[in-house]
Amino acid sequence: MAPRSRPTARQVRLGTELRRLREAAGLKAREVAGLLSSTSAQMSQVEAGFAGASEERVRRLAAHYACADESLVNALVAMSTDRTQGWWEEFRGVLPPVFLDVAELEHHATFLHEVVITHVPGLLQTPDYARAVFGYMVPELPESELTPRVEHRLRRRAVIECDPPVPYRTVVHEAALRIRVGDREVTRAQLRRILDESEREHVAVRIIPFDTEHFAGASAAMMHVGGPLPRLDTVLRDSPSGTAFLDAESQLQRFRTLFRKVERASLDPIRSRDLIHHLAKEL
Repeated sequence: MAPRSRPTARQVRLGTELRRLREAAGLKAREVAGLLSSTSAQMSQVEAGFAGASEERVRRLAAHYACADESLVNALVAMSTDRTQGWWEEFRGVLPPVFLDVAELEHHATFLHEVVITHVPGLLQTPDYARAVFGYMVPELPESELTPRVEHRLRRRAVIECDPPVPYRTVVHEAALRIRVGDREVTRAQLRRILDESEREHVAVRIIPFDTEHFAGASAAMMHVGGPLPRLDTVLRDSPSGTAFLDAESQLQRFRTLFRKVERASLDPIRSRDLIHHLAKEL
């Protein structure tokens, strides 16, 4: 089978976990290649996500690495055999691959924890708000690129609207609610949208007011995507250079702690709804 030209983030993660198991066993790629009648180069392709691994191969590798964590092995097998062709595949070749990677991660998530400071969370955005966000990019996007980005963002909401839905908790700074990304009507409709979504049993929206003291977490924006096991969680962070996918255990632990810290600084969901209602009435 020819190597993949561009593996997805999920495929890369499977390879990363297989490499971590090998390194924990103290083995070199060339030592393992012989077990599979393979080569070091082919092993490197598997561990980089450029080549797949069958269920048999994953289980043989795990046994050779003396991995006794059956739940982890089963989770890796599920990743290796998954052939899901989700709605995001419609955008392949239309949008940058990272858009598809984010949607796929959310689709497989066991929970979603998000912190946003300056923008309304993507999963809660209205069409007009999303269009205003993407329409502000420099250089300006042509309509042929702007429209699919908006559509993709709206279709991501499937994860909190499906049955069963993915549990979603988000902490939003008041700044994100007050900044008028669009006009007054767009802002009012966006606040109403957040209120409607927050009524879902599996959605928790918490607000950090401007007058919160001792809050220095303006750089805490992130999305924590729950995996089938805590070890397989992923944290997404946006930067001017793109979206980073973080999965080292030390990084995951850091952002778990950071989310709890930011959440403690926020209002509870009921008082958060009251604040959103108040902001909507001001418009």
